[in-house]
Amino acid sequence: MEAYLAELNDAQRAPTLQIDGPMIVIAGAGSGKTRVLTYRIAYMMSKGIDAFNILALTFTNKAAREMQHRISQIVGRSEAKNLWMGTFHSVFAKILRFEADKLGYPSNFTIYDTQDSQSVIRAIIKDMQLDKDVYKYKQVYSRISSYKNSLITVKAYFNNPELMEADAMSKKPRMGDIYQEYVQRCFKAGAMDFDDLLLKTNELLNRFPEVLQKYQNRFRYILVDEYQDTNHSQYLIVKALSDKFQNICVVGDDAQSIYAFRGANINNILNFQKDYDGVEMYRLEQNYRSTGNIVNAANSIIDKNQTKLDKVVWTANDDGPKIVVNRLLTDGEEGRFVASSIFENKMQQQMANGDFAILYRTNAQSRAMEDALRKKDIPYRIYGGLSFYQRKEIKDVLSYLRLLINPKDEEALKRVINYPARGIGATTMDRLSIAANKYGKSIFEVLENLDHLPELKITKSTRTKLDNFVNMIKHFTILAQNADAFTVADTVTKKTGLVQELKKDGTPEGIARIENIEELLNGIKDFVEEQKELADANGSIAEFLEDVALATDMDKDTEDEDRVALMTIHLAKGLEFPYVYIVGMEEDLFPSAMSMNTRSELEEERRLFYVAVTRAEKQAFLTYTQSRYRWGKLVDAEPSRFIEEIDDKYLDYMIPQDDYKYKPLINTDIFGDEVDKSKLRQTKPKAGTPPAHKPTEEQLRKLRKLRPAASEPEKASNAIQLDVGNEVEHMRFGKGKVLGIEGVGQDKKAEIDFENGGIKKLLLRFAKLNILK
Repeated sequence: MEAYLAELNDAQRAPTLQIDGPMIVIAGAGSGKTRVLTYRIAYMMSKGIDAFNILALTFTNKAAREMQHRISQIVGRSEAKNLWMGTFHSVFAKILRFEADKLGYPSNFTIYDTQDSQSVIRAIIKDMQLDKDVYKYKQVYSRISSYKNSLITVKAYFNNPELMEADAMSKKPRMGDIYQEYVQRCFKAGAMDFDDLLLKTNELLNRFPEVLQKYQNRFRYILVDEYQDTNHSQYLIVKALSDKFQNICVVGDDAQSIYAFRGANINNILNFQKDYDGVEMYRLEQNYRSTGNIVNAANSIIDKNQTKLDKVVWTANDDGPKIVVNRLLTDGEEGRFVASSIFENKMQQQMANGDFAILYRTNAQSRAMEDALRKKDIPYRIYGGLSFYQRKEIKDVLSYLRLLINPKDEEALKRVINYPARGIGATTMDRLSIAANKYGKSIFEVLENLDHLPELKITKSTRTKLDNFVNMIKHFTILAQNADAFTVADTVTKKTGLVQELKKDGTPEGIARIENIEELLNGIKDFVEEQKELADANGSIAEFLEDVALATDMDKDTEDEDRVALMTIHLAKGLEFPYVYIVGMEEDLFPSAMSMNTRSELEEERRLFYVAVTRAEKQAFLTYTQSRYRWGKLVDAEPSRFIEEIDDKYLDYMIPQDDYKYKPLINTDIFGDEVDKSKLRQTKPKAGTPPAHKPTEEQLRKLRKLRPAASEPEKASNAIQLDVGNEVEHMRFGKGKVLGIEGVGQDKKAEIDFENGGIKKLLLRFAKLNILK
C-alpha cells in the first residue's frame, strides 16, 4: 500500500481507492474530505492515469492551491502541474480563451467584475432615460445575474411571457431591453462578466458538439468539491463533460448547503443518484476537528431539518466544554463580553489572536464588535470588506493594464482616459460614445480613426490630447507583448503620471494610496516569480489580470497576520478556529426575518447555523441581546429558536434560564373580583416598596398640570434638514449624495448613495451626517 494511504481511516480509504464510475462522498463537517480528494487524485496518477485527463473543480483558488501542493508532495511538482485544477470560473475561463473565436470573442477578452458590470448597467439606465429609483442598478444587475445562472438568455427571456409579466408587475417593463443592451455592450467591449464564464461555457458545449467531444475525451475523470454549492449552470456543465465516461466523483455535505441566495441548488446533491447509473455512495462521518459537545450539539441542530441525506457525524475527541450561551442587555454589552472573553482566554490558554473568530449573520453587526476589540487593543481583521483590488487607485492601474490587453474594454477606457487629468472632458467622451454606438465600433477604434470622422467637431487641442493617449496605450501594448507583467505595470504607473498625481496629495490618505500601488507592484513581482515555475505560463499581464479577476473572497493569504477574524457565517464556510463566538442569536436576525417565508428558507438558515457551530474546534459561544438597534430604533429582541433546538445537555447558560420575571405595569388588584386569592401564593413586598394606593384628588390635579408630551414632529425637530441632491459625509460610510427623502416626523428617512457603503436608508433623527453642500 502507498504510504500516504495509511494516513486514512477505513471510511476515507474506500472512496480513495475507487477510480472508475460515478460516486458521491457525503462528508460531514471536519471529516477530512479535502484529504480524500487529494489522495484520490494522487492514487489515480500512481495507477497510470494521465494528469492531463483529470479535472478537479473547487470553489476557491485557495482550496485548489492547497490540494495541488499536497499532490505535488506525493507525485512530484512537475507532474502535479499537468492537472486541470481550480475554481469553476478559472477552469472555464481557460477553456473559453482557447475556444473564444467560436463565440465571436477575442481570446484576450476582459473579465468584468461586479463593479464593472454595475457601471455598464448604470450607464444603460441613464442612456435609456429610465427612473433610477425604479431601475436600481444593483437590483437590475442581480436580476440579470440570476437570469444567466438559470440559463435564461436574452432570446429565452423574450420568449417567456411569464418572466416579462413578472418584471412588468414589479414596474420594470424595460428589464428585457436593459438585459439585451447590456449583453450587446459587453460583447462589443470584448468582455464577459462572471456569470458569462458559466453561461458561455454552456453555450460552447451545446452549440458545438466537436468542442464537447474534445473536452469529454480530455477530462475522463472529473472530481467536484462542495457539490452542494453548485448552481444550475455549473451542474449542466459538469453533467455534459462527464456524460461520456461517467467517471465522476462529487464530494459535499447537504447540511452545509447555504448559498441558495446565490443560485446554489441543494437538489444537485440530493438527486445525484438519479442522474447517473450505478452510483456508489460513501459517507465520512468521523469529525476530527471538534470536541464531542460541539459535534453532538451540531447534530441536534441539523436533525430538525426534514430535507437531508442520512448520516450520523461522530467524533473520538474529548467532550470538551459545553457551548456557552450568554444573554446581554445591548449589542454594546455583547461586544464588551466577547472582547473580554477573548482577552481572558488569550491570557489563560496562551492563545494567539488568530485562534478566535467572531461570526455574525449580517455585516452591520461588526460595528459593536470592532468598538469593543479596539478598546481592549485586540487586533482584528474583517473579511469581506472592501477588497484590495476594489480600491480606487488599484482599479485605476488595473484599468490601464486591461486596456493594453483589450483596447475594446470601454469601462477601462472611460476610467483612465482623463486620469490623471489630460483635458479630455465629458462632452468629448459623449461625442465619442455616440459615434461608437452609431458605427458599431469601440471607442478606441473611433479614436484611431478620427481623421475619417470630421462630424465629431473635435478641436485641434483636444485632438492632440486624444492622439497622445492612443499613442501611449499603443506603446504600452507593444511593451506588453515582450515584457513580463511587473515590467509593464512598473512602466505604466510611472509613465502615465499616476504616482506623481497621488504625490501631490500630501494627506495620510494620499500616502496610503501610493503605498497601495507599491503593494500592487510587489504582488505582481511575486506573481511573475511564481509563474516562472509553471510550464505553460510566461508571467504576462494577461495572466496576472485573469488571476486577479478570478480571485475569491477567501484567497487572501493572511497567515502572517495574528488577528481575530470577524466575518459573516457565509464567509466562514471551509474555515476552522479553536474558539468561535456566534453573536446576534435572535429571532428576525438569525434566523433572518427575510428567510422565514417557507420551510426551505428556514432550513437553509438552520444549515447556516450548523455551519457556524461546526467551525469551532475547542469551544463555541452563543450570545444574544435583550434589545438591539434596528433601523435606528431600539427594539426588544427575542432569543433565536435555534438555541432552543440544541439539546440542553450540550449547553452551559451563563445567565440562568429561569431568572426572567415579568414586572406588571398595572396594579393587579383591579382583577381581584375575578380571582380566588386563597389559591394564589402570597409574596412579600420588597423592603422599601410603598404599598399601592389610589391617587388623591390633589395628586390627580398636579398630574393634569404636567406639560403635555411633545408631538411626533416636535420630537424630530432637531433632526438634520436635508434636500435631494445634498452632498453629505458620514463617519463610517464616507461621502455620499442624497437620492431621496421619505416619511415625516420621527420616521423621516433619507436614501443616500455612499462611496463606501453603497445605497443606505438612514433615519434622520439618528443620522450623524455632515452636510458638505
